[in-house]
Amino acid sequence: MSNRSPLIDAGESAWVGELPDPAPHTAAELSAVVGLLARHDAVTVGHSRDDASRTAAEAFAAAWRAAGGTVLATVDWPEVAASWLRPAKRMTADLPDAWVVAAAPLGFAQLARRLRHSTGWEPSRTIAFAGLQDSRLPALTGGRVLDGLRGATAGGGTWEVRGRWVSTTVV
Repeated sequence: MSNRSPLIDAGESAWVGELPDPAPHTAAELSAVVGLLARHDAVTVGHSRDDASRTAAEAFAAAWRAAGGTVLATVDWPEVAASWLRPAKRMTADLPDAWVVAAAPLGFAQLARRLRHSTGWEPSRTIAFAGLQDSRLPALTGGRVLDGLRGATAGGGTWEVRGRWVSTTVV
């Protein structure tokens, strides 16, 4: 766990500029997310409250259940919160095999810091939609908070956070 405060203050986030809102997910992206979870059964799904993230999370949950997987819980969070402890605890409460995240970068950065600071969350067991494929995200969270986080690109490729880098594999 990190000793860094989970709250990102204005000074820390000012240098990143305007972070994009998540775009609607694609069929290829959804398929890649499901494929990245092939060795898992029970997952917890988390999403920001914007329409694109909510829709992606709902589409994933339906596809996952249709494939025989179990969704233990669905957790949402706002982009700005006074505390990230409640959603962090809800994300980790049921001890899932993996986590699936559809989110806007700033809110997830704060949640990820709280997850690493206060829970047993493991980014290498977390799969994200393309909205988090932003090279500024690992720098914003600091340290190795997101090391091992993987996700799908809109085109159906994959990406992974390694330290402060986001590496992409195109299909």
